[in-house]
Amino acid sequence: MADVSSPEEIASYFAVSRESLAKLGLYVDLLLKWQKRINLIGPSTVGEVWSRHIADGLQLMPLVPSVSRTMMDLGSGSGVPGLVLAIAYGQAREFDVHLVESNGKKAAFLREAIRITGTPAIVHNCRAEQLIASARPPAVDIVMARALAPLPRLLELTEAYFDRGAIGLFHKGQDVDTELTESAKYWSIDHTKHASVAHSRSWILEIREIRRVACL
Repeated sequence: MADVSSPEEIASYFAVSRESLAKLGLYVDLLLKWQKRINLIGPSTVGEVWSRHIADGLQLMPLVPSVSRTMMDLGSGSGVPGLVLAIAYGQAREFDVHLVESNGKKAAFLREAIRITGTPAIVHNCRAEQLIASARPPAVDIVMARALAPLPRLLELTEAYFDRGAIGLFHKGQDVDTELTESAKYWSIDHTKHASVAHSRSWILEIREIRRVACL
């Protein structure tokens, strides 16, 4: 999608409805407003929000199974990808979306973005490991993370969800093969790598199942 950069072009590329595009516009406006006070995205990408961030979240849409109804975004930050996906799907899918963010100011941004876009979602202002270790962690079909932690740590955090049948969709950079090699010391991983359509040398790692490797 090298030549796709405007909001309308990006919405068309990912088959996002006009109603959802309008709500994504509200979200972007709010993000840029709050960016002046807190660091939600990299300062160098402020002029490329749609191509660098919105498209980065929307590219997960083809990978979300049609039967999925619940999503969790760990370390949600600015809301990419979890909130962006929830806005894009709109009423067509009616997902239960859980956004996990430990930073109080970023959690406040997420709640305001949810309010102004009218998107059903729940913000958990805590660390991912705290929520997962709680008495009643949310049951989810999809667990996502963008730039949260190296893969071995991500698998530790999300093991319980894979055990319950969830799949993982993780944004990864050019070191994805190194992370997979390191993870293979501890885990057997059923996965597929998808080249990112939003960033060169980046990947979406789709993980369907993990199993701990027995120590010798």
